[in-house]
Amino acid sequence: MKYELYYWPTIQGRGEFVRLALEMAGAPYLDVARQSGRGAGVAELIRFLNGRNLERPPFAPPFLKAGRLVIGQTPNILQFLGMRHDLAPKDEGGRLWTHQLELTMADFLVEIHDTHHPVAAGLYYDDQRKEARRRAADFLKNRAPKFLGYFEGVLARNARGKGYLVGAKPTYADTSMFQIMAGLRFAFPIAMSKSARRYRRLFALHGKVQLLPQIAAYLASPRRIPFNNEGIFRRYPELDAS
Repeated sequence: MKYELYYWPTIQGRGEFVRLALEMAGAPYLDVARQSGRGAGVAELIRFLNGRNLERPPFAPPFLKAGRLVIGQTPNILQFLGMRHDLAPKDEGGRLWTHQLELTMADFLVEIHDTHHPVAAGLYYDDQRKEARRRAADFLKNRAPKFLGYFEGVLARNARGKGYLVGAKPTYADTSMFQIMAGLRFAFPIAMSKSARRYRRLFALHGKVQLLPQIAAYLASPRRIPFNNEGIFRRYPELDAS
């Protein structure tokens, strides 16, 4: 099966978590909005959202088409891929634990996004700079340590994990944590450099996932969209710790 991924073509965003899992699995997929021609591009994404009479329509991108299935919400998509492509444990407890970690990362992503858009997503950053500085300062002092400390602890408790979050081999939770660490290092390089020793396991996980053959090949390819100031992770120097 060749999957169809529907997401915005110029940002990593939440779609990148799905791309990383697909790349890790070596699963063939079409990144629909990044293609050209009939039945592709952003127009096709919009048509799919607005113009098709789906009994179970997705709320927003990303969503994945797998045969007749249309699956929305990033953790839900990853749970589906994890079961099909050996990116999650086979036992029920392990699958639920992996999904739980992904849901916690989804909460973390909301707080990361709100460092630069604390008032309203519909406003420009320049319309909420003052509020963003306050929100980012609190995020770096209180909220980021809470989440990063939690995941650092998960890594420490996974005694047989060989540096991974779940079990002894990489899962979609690890590719997602890689993306979060990469994004935070882009958005807050000063603050993250100061915390490297405190979260040494997370930094090591980032490096380990980055070197996995499938991921390394993806990162070196044009399929990987560079970080930019349109996605979840944005680099505004005034929001970083000094």
